[in-house]
Amino acid sequence: MTLAGAFKSSSLISWKSTGKLQQTIAKCIERTGEALHSGKVATVKISPEFAGEGRYFECRSNLIPASIDFAKESPLSTTLHKDGHSVRTVEHLLSALEATGVDNCRIQITSSDSEVHSLEVPILDGSAREWVEAIEQVGLRVAIDRVGKSCEKMAPFLNEPVHARRNDSFVVAFPSPEVHITCGINFSQVPAIGCQWFSSNLIGSTFYAKQIAPSRTFCIYEEVERLRNAGLIKGGSEENAIVCSASRGWLNPPLRFQDEPCRHKVLDLIGDLSLFARCGSQGLPMAHIVSYKGGHALHADFVRRLPRIN
Repeated sequence: MTLAGAFKSSSLISWKSTGKLQQTIAKCIERTGEALHSGKVATVKISPEFAGEGRYFECRSNLIPASIDFAKESPLSTTLHKDGHSVRTVEHLLSALEATGVDNCRIQITSSDSEVHSLEVPILDGSAREWVEAIEQVGLRVAIDRVGKSCEKMAPFLNEPVHARRNDSFVVAFPSPEVHITCGINFSQVPAIGCQWFSSNLIGSTFYAKQIAPSRTFCIYEEVERLRNAGLIKGGSEENAIVCSASRGWLNPPLRFQDEPCRHKVLDLIGDLSLFARCGSQGLPMAHIVSYKGGHALHADFVRRLPRIN
């Protein structure tokens, strides 16, 4: 059976060829930085991988596939957990890999900290821009499998609408011949953010690199102390997040986009939906995806509603 033959369609999803071959990075990438929530320094090394292997994390010889099967709910981030080991805040890196077409790669994370069972991807500047730039610097190449053959890249085409909901937040997707994302946020208590919408076809990695990847994570100034008391954002600063006060507006301008918070939610959504990928397939469903007041847990709920590959 070919790799494509392993992708069984269902009434909800049809797996079809994208007309492209699976890719990997041409050379290794390595970046070191501080983690947003733990505040600890970690090094990420991304290496080329065989076609069909997909994307996976290696933490001290423990392998954790970048798959929804291993996603664990955690506050303000996406965490992958397997056999007592976990890697946290994977969404920005996975977003960049999915959008730029890195279908297969090994992601090794190391830290000088003695607590090796739980690691976190560095936040860098709070966006995916540095990851995209690193990928562009080394370039991509066609991935071959372990017997030296290239493999076609498959994509999930939605056949009927699917949705997930938590209170007044939702993610819904409708059949479409291309990936289109519409995202809305509503921070009525913070006038400088307010209600924002962003909508676009995701056509090629160039659009993502220029319009989505530079968007930084954001936080509400009045919530910072509470979050830190809860053990979160220990590594957060004005260097890796844009901070907005309910009464004083943006505290560290300028913004890179007028709607940068909403665009960052699109960045997060792409990273979380990439967890539907496996075996070097495309994770993003070919669909018009509409998200309103979404978050990592809701994104995971949505992906779990999609039928997985056996």
